Amino acid sequence: MKLKKCLFASLLAVGLMAGGVAQSATLRFASEAPRTDTQSIAGERFNELLKAKTKGALDIKIFSDSSLGAFQAAISGVRGGTIDMAVSGSSNFSGMVPLLGIFDIPFLFNDSAHAYRALDGQAGQQLLDKLGEFGMKGLAYWDNGWREMTNSKHPIKTPADVKGLKMRTTNSAAHIEAFKLLGANPVPMPLAELYTALEMRTVDAQEHPLGVLWSAKLYEVQKHLSLTNHAYSALIVVMNKAKFDAMPPEHQKALVEAAREAGQYQRDLNNANMKKVVEDVKKAGMQVVETVDMKAFQEATKSGRDTFTAKFGGQDILKLIDAERK
Repeated sequence: MKLKKCLFASLLAVGLMAGGVAQSATLRFASEAPRTDTQSIAGERFNELLKAKTKGALDIKIFSDSSLGAFQAAISGVRGGTIDMAVSGSSNFSGMVPLLGIFDIPFLFNDSAHAYRALDGQAGQQLLDKLGEFGMKGLAYWDNGWREMTNSKHPIKTPADVKGLKMRTTNSAAHIEAFKLLGANPVPMPLAELYTALEMRTVDAQEHPLGVLWSAKLYEVQKHLSLTNHAYSALIVVMNKAKFDAMPPEHQKALVEAAREAGQYQRDLNNANMKKVVEDVKKAGMQVVETVDMKAFQEATKSGRDTFTAKFGGQDILKLIDAERK
């Protein structure tokens, strides 16, 4: 009888843990950006929110500076379960879900508020859901920001100034097409390799949001900054889907809520920081073009939208995005 009771107790304990009732975990969270970047700051906020919402059952350990690998390795790690969560640019998932590249179409959004409505609405959720086919749960969109151009050659004021530049881009089809239309030579490259490539003049130019320009110290190896605002870049926070699905419903809810609240916190940080970054890079020696010929850039890249949909589809997503204009 005693043996039966012990066996029953053991089986009950295992069942409780497997069912998620007694789950607790420290989740490994990968980011390419430096620890000083708002991605890492938002990660800390995510951790605080998640611990509070789960009463300490779940917390996050942040691995910044590509310490768990560049974006390919981090995303593969999440898919395989060796990394629990990662944050990376939406374009870095477009190899699996090509439609995610739709967000990289130049001048797709009127302003930040328009981008946030589209990402947090039906268009964004439909695309997050597609990541489930690849072993990932899309938790939230975070903020990379408006992409600006820098280079070591000369000021960029018109599309003609971009012609011939070796421009580091993401691997997004929409980004690459845009710079081909502008006459540049696009060179896809991970962020972890970019500083050295600029320093060694392997590439002349790059385009990133201001926060990354500052946190990755790219201003040290670039002379000219132009505020082109040619595309808005979102980040996506993903989690291993099997691990997410094994969590009890209340923990799943807490993960999504905490990720989205941390994303809003990061958006606010980035928006408040943009003017300061411009002033700081000026002090560091960069020459800044604050007004470019925006209409000329829009005209030069407008065919990118049709090129994208002809290859990947997405007209229904574009309609949802356009419906969020105000």
